[in-house]
Amino acid sequence: MQAKKTVLVGIYSLDRVGGAELYTCDLIKQLKQRDDVDVEFFAMVQGRLSDYVRNELGVRHLSKERYDLILTTHNVTVDALRGKGPIIQICHGAILELEFPSIYADYHVGISREICDSLDSKGFPNRLVLNGLDLEQKRPMTPPNEQLKKVLSLCQSEEGNAMLQNVCNKLGLEFVSFHKHINPNFTIEREINKADMVVGIGRSIYDAMACGRPCVVFDYRVYNGNKGDGYLYPDLFNSFVQANCSGRFRNHIYTENELAAEFEKYNACDGERLREIAEEKLDVVASADVLLNILDRISPEVKQKKKRRIFKAEFKRFRKSFKRGLKKMVGIRTV
Repeated sequence: MQAKKTVLVGIYSLDRVGGAELYTCDLIKQLKQRDDVDVEFFAMVQGRLSDYVRNELGVRHLSKERYDLILTTHNVTVDALRGKGPIIQICHGAILELEFPSIYADYHVGISREICDSLDSKGFPNRLVLNGLDLEQKRPMTPPNEQLKKVLSLCQSEEGNAMLQNVCNKLGLEFVSFHKHINPNFTIEREINKADMVVGIGRSIYDAMACGRPCVVFDYRVYNGNKGDGYLYPDLFNSFVQANCSGRFRNHIYTENELAAEFEKYNACDGERLREIAEEKLDVVASADVLLNILDRISPEVKQKKKRRIFKAEFKRFRKSFKRGLKKMVGIRTV
């Protein structure tokens, strides 16, 4: 009987709801179900989600000295797990510092073409693997209404939600919002299934697609500003997903009147097609298969590139440290 592959899934924080955090939970859950994998998890900051992984999924927290494969999000976790096995860093963004590629990772994965292009520009070999969702948990439970009646906002900004509330008031629509920092929801698929259409970016859009809901890609985040791609027609998915359905594909700044025009594009039938696309391209079962086999892409050339990156970085730090020490010595001698 072949021994199970020991896999560690890591992330900086598992104490709150977020795109990377839910991605990590779905990946751990999928790996736990496999007969050929012994999975554990690692989180530097723990909380409700780590309790869910430990107590409900029955997955242990970092108990081994070494693993066959480490799949981790965020550069600080790469640094923390060095020496415990080959590390694949899964990058969920290219803007926030925590998402920047670590020189110590053996290989990098980008969840969008935008991220992979950023990794290419920085000289990091990588592969595109789209977001993976648990499509058994995130599924249509009730169909959306033929006519738009209720809008669910998963935007993470007061400004964005204020705009959406005004639009809904003007159009006579019911409006509900869940903000992960204010009123987080750990079973958001239930709320998605109560609405006809969902507004948000990133993982929120993928969850809505999985639940068979039409979507509008829009938010007003601090790091992104007022950005949107608008109504997600099914045939636009391949375009919008290039920038992780972040609003940065079109980079459009929306007014309330323009958002209202996007709402008027609502077609309940689009939800069914979006669910089909989620099944084709966002299934965590398929993405887990790719991630488990990604070590095959670490060629001798890739390994050599990693060694050169580390050497250059450490030599640069040495030079800075040496110069600082030299300045102090000169200062002492001239006193």
